[in-house]
This record gives sequence, structure tokens and C-alpha cells, in this order.
Amino acid sequence: MEITAADALKIHREADCLVSGDQLAAALDQMATQITKRLEDSAPLVLTVMNGGLIPAAELLIRLEFPLQMDYLHATRYGNATVGSELEWRIYPTTPVEGRTVLIIDDIFDQGHTLAAICEYLKQNGAREVLTAVVVNKLHDRKVDFSPDFVGVDVEDRFLYGFGMDYQGFYRNANGIYAVKGL
Repeated sequence: MEITAADALKIHREADCLVSGDQLAAALDQMATQITKRLEDSAPLVLTVMNGGLIPAAELLIRLEFPLQMDYLHATRYGNATVGSELEWRIYPTTPVEGRTVLIIDDIFDQGHTLAAICEYLKQNGAREVLTAVVVNKLHDRKVDFSPDFVGVDVEDRFLYGFGMDYQGFYRNANGIYAVKGL
């Protein structure tokens, strides 16, 4: 069931802010320091997972002061839905990954199916090394056997949106991590 912009506004007004914009900025600074220590000499290819990774990638990339190349991909289990299904590849990266160190940036590590599948695809296509960075790690025990290399913040297991994550297509632009009231 699609919601209207008025519905989204009402939901946002009632939502709980779990991580403020200032807290996110501090987490991104810390992630950038860790990523720089690990990758500054490798000229990595950075892949943004669309659409959720767009805002986190933009905010993180301006903090990385070493040579890198950028591209994107679009693989999703959610679309605008609230429940994940089978992985759908919408756009594959166009930059060759063979022999490269690749850093994937995404918004959230929930169960990990999407990120694990992306990593596997890149390894099968010859990436020398694949690392992952997520702004949000959702805390629960339903994850695949995989962990991101760089994590910004840990957040409770609720329905989240903001800073790249959406609620039925709305509020990816919210400067913070919000939880829908009651979800």
C-alpha cells in the first residue's frame, strides 16, 4: 500500500530520532579515519549501493583525502517495500573490478543478504579485495554469516529511515536515523 506525502509527514512527526545528524557526522569522521588507514595506499574503486547508499557515500567520500575512483550499482531486496524479497540487480557496476580493491558503501546492514551477494558478485568478477562500509548496523540475530568492515553506528531493531534509508520511498533525505513509531 503506497502512502502519500501527507502520510509520510505525519509518520515523520511521530517518529523517534535514534541518531542525530551530529552523531552521524561524528560516526562518519571515525569511519573515514579507519577507511583511510586501511585504504589510502590502494587507490580503491568505491561502489555506492543505490539508492540508500547515495547520501552516506556522499558524506563519507568528502572525508576521504586519498586517490580513489567511484562507480555505483543498484541491487535491492526491498524497492519501496518494507519487507525484503529476492535480490534484484537493477544496475551492475560499469568500472572493471578485476584485480582491484573495492570498497562498497551502503546505508544499512540489516540481515546482510544484499551486501553479501554484492561482495560475492564482485569476487566472482575478479576483485582482489572487497571491503564494506555501512552507516547503520541494525542489532538483531537474523543476520547472514557476514560482517561489514566499517560501521558507523549500531541501532536497535526497529523500522528505520533517514540518511539514505526510506520509509515507503520518503525521507531518505532526513538528517538523522529515525524509527517509525510502533515499528
